[in-house]
Amino acid sequence: MSVIAYKLEDEIGKDMAQELLVNINQKKAHVAVLGLGYVGLPLVQVAHQAGFSVTGFDVDQSKIDKLNNKESYIRHISKESVSDLMETGRFEPTSDAKKLALCDVIIMCVPTPLSKYRDPDMSYVEGTARIIKDHLRPGQLIILESTTYPGTSREVIIPILEETGMKAGKDFYIGYSPEREDPGNAKFSTIKIPKVVGGLDPQSQELTRAVYDTFGIDTILVSSLDTAEAVKLTENIFRSVNIALVNELKTVFTAMGIDVWEVINAAKTKPFGFMPFYPGPGLGGHCIPIDPFYLTWKAREFGLSTRFIELAGEINTSMPFYVCNTLAETLDKQFQKSLKGSKILIVGVAYKKNVDDARESPAFVIMEYLEKRGAILDYYDPFVPEILPMREHPSLVSRKSITLSKEALKGYDAAFVITDHDDVDYSMIVESTPVTVDTRNATASITNASLRNKIVKA
Repeated sequence: MSVIAYKLEDEIGKDMAQELLVNINQKKAHVAVLGLGYVGLPLVQVAHQAGFSVTGFDVDQSKIDKLNNKESYIRHISKESVSDLMETGRFEPTSDAKKLALCDVIIMCVPTPLSKYRDPDMSYVEGTARIIKDHLRPGQLIILESTTYPGTSREVIIPILEETGMKAGKDFYIGYSPEREDPGNAKFSTIKIPKVVGGLDPQSQELTRAVYDTFGIDTILVSSLDTAEAVKLTENIFRSVNIALVNELKTVFTAMGIDVWEVINAAKTKPFGFMPFYPGPGLGGHCIPIDPFYLTWKAREFGLSTRFIELAGEINTSMPFYVCNTLAETLDKQFQKSLKGSKILIVGVAYKKNVDDARESPAFVIMEYLEKRGAILDYYDPFVPEILPMREHPSLVSRKSITLSKEALKGYDAAFVITDHDDVDYSMIVESTPVTVDTRNATASITNASLRNKIVKA
């Protein structure tokens, strides 16, 4: 091909990018969000509220059916807000991938779990990229939001899309902007959290920045796709390591007879140089227990080990067994009972307070471990009325929450607080059970001396 032909193609690419940029800024671009879960559906709302026409794609037909029926399947997203989406005529939920060809901006919000060997499971990203490939056309912008290892966009997504014969940066554009959702946190909704933006090339970055700017979200530009991918891992590794630190401090201070919660609450009064993190029964959710291992896996490609990250992982994954042993010791010392045959009420199975998301919840590891030791379990969680299908803990699927009452609490040998939802009557639980083992300091507000004597912190 001649130099003149190359220049002509470059000009065509620039013209397509300019046209797309104008359409984004004028909100004429059609946006698709792939994956309508805890990240994707809030992003749909933001794009829609900004004035864009939005297609929401998911392979889970039950989600599509609920949205078409103006129903929400995420607790902190109201039925009324879903109804508002559907009534404008600018939002279409679908499982028909052919409709992606009509979209100008395609944003991927799909899971990135770990395999059973704790390696990255890229099947959702790869599968979604292949769906896009089958309907890719010149001039589209593809953005990945899923948390992943540095190099994913270049090494996984672009090669799949280029199987069409089109070239990234010339025929279509590639951006990366890591999701930063905190489900249930009203203070930091999607639109209030700045977005880190990286692009394959200057045009891709400018288009990606324009998308989020036009959504009304502040953007922070970084120099490359790989850098943007590294940002999210860094954020979650930071949390994982610091949570591991306070979990280790908890085990040491508890052995010394010192309340780690009191220590942290006093330490955080220092106005500089200290950031409070809190111990618990293990890590949950789709980010912090998983993301650090993405970097650990990638580092091996460069012959490097991530000892600090791996040590934090070991500490955090040991915590479910530490708190279970505290429960076992409490039953033995106070009541001369073993776990085997003891009836335990698990309080809270969501991975964190005030959400209905139970992905990677340490409660499930705890429940399976206690049952292997012969305990008889029920659970109570006002946010998780039934345990939904999951790959990791099939024996727990379809179990249902009890209805909490004084009468229902009779007969339990212990209550075991795993998730500290706000809207739970902890005083009634403590009063109505022989002992409450609290892994989250959920009972801190109880001041009655006789009730406090029935609480053991784990």
